[in-house]
Amino acid sequence: MRQPGFLDQSLFAGLAERATASPRGRQNHNFHEMEEPCHRMAVGLQPRTYIQPHRHLSDDKAETLIVLKGRLGLLIFDDQGALTDKRVLEAGGDCLGVDLVPGVYHGLVVLEDDSIMFECKAGPYRAVGEGELAEWAPREGEAGVAEYHAWMRAQFD
Repeated sequence: MRQPGFLDQSLFAGLAERATASPRGRQNHNFHEMEEPCHRMAVGLQPRTYIQPHRHLSDDKAETLIVLKGRLGLLIFDDQGALTDKRVLEAGGDCLGVDLVPGVYHGLVVLEDDSIMFECKAGPYRAVGEGELAEWAPREGEAGVAEYHAWMRAQFD
């Protein structure tokens, strides 16, 4: 039997350290087993991480994000890539998180070192599928990521 998983400062420090060491600038800690119907994870994030705008098309893939430490910028896009909304999500701030319905293109930028987010969505895990990655934004590792990521971050300057 699995033991309770605590969202404490020790977990946060470890996630921040592992996110710093990660080439992608992020690291997650799963509280779930991969076959469970509800996926719950804490994610350590550093400002250099690039989270390509994407959406989840399956009706069962609503996604809830809550900032536990630090600050993130949430960007909402229409299907053509026009920015339709943006919001600062901040631990202890006016807006702590978001509940995203399936089909909404969204991206995140990390606005503070060592930020920690809690994410919850339906399992089991499925890789991003056809039509879910924004075609108007570069994919991780492609040319243009640095410029697009800088534009994303600039929306919160």
